[in-house]
Amino acid sequence: MQGSKMSATQRAATTAHSSPALKRLASRGAMALLFACGACAQVPGPSAAASDPVKALAAPPATPLPLKPNPEFAKFPSYAGTLGSRRIVLRLGPKTDDPSGVHGEYQFADTGEVILIAGDRDGDTLEVEESNDGTHITGNWVGKFAPDGSVEGDRLNVDDSDPQPFDLHPAGLAQPPANAAPATTANPRAVGGVSNLSTGD
Repeated sequence: MQGSKMSATQRAATTAHSSPALKRLASRGAMALLFACGACAQVPGPSAAASDPVKALAAPPATPLPLKPNPEFAKFPSYAGTLGSRRIVLRLGPKTDDPSGVHGEYQFADTGEVILIAGDRDGDTLEVEESNDGTHITGNWVGKFAPDGSVEGDRLNVDDSDPQPFDLHPAGLAQPPANAAPATTANPRAVGGVSNLSTGD
């Protein structure tokens, strides 16, 4: 030992050699330290969790962005029109597991971006939520269906801010201009909108 300067480790080692009780205490401390270090080594870090095949199988697969049109929704009725100032096509159909539930998607005509949509239709009232990734809700729609099958209402952000009107008509039916006069029927006695049938006199 050089002079009177001795490190704490050296002092503990010297003291441990001189007393049996201190030897046991030092041994227990070393064992506790060993267990603590062993426990730290056993805790999986982020890289270990990511490489764990069980956790990899249990985690749901990430939804690829941007979303692509779902072929299942292609069979649903289509509605074309506007959301705010942008043209969209909405494909909306019934859920198989919920009688009042509807789901589908809409696609922006200018960018091709696809947004998923799901919610309820109660009579002529439509209340749905939208998601741009299949997980997080990005907006709410509240609207009414008209007797001609068109639907209009407002799309709002999740916090009910920034209302944007939507006006959609069944695809394939021409939307009359806003200033057009109502159409007249050639046969005033047409049945159910079919002009080649007429009621008896």
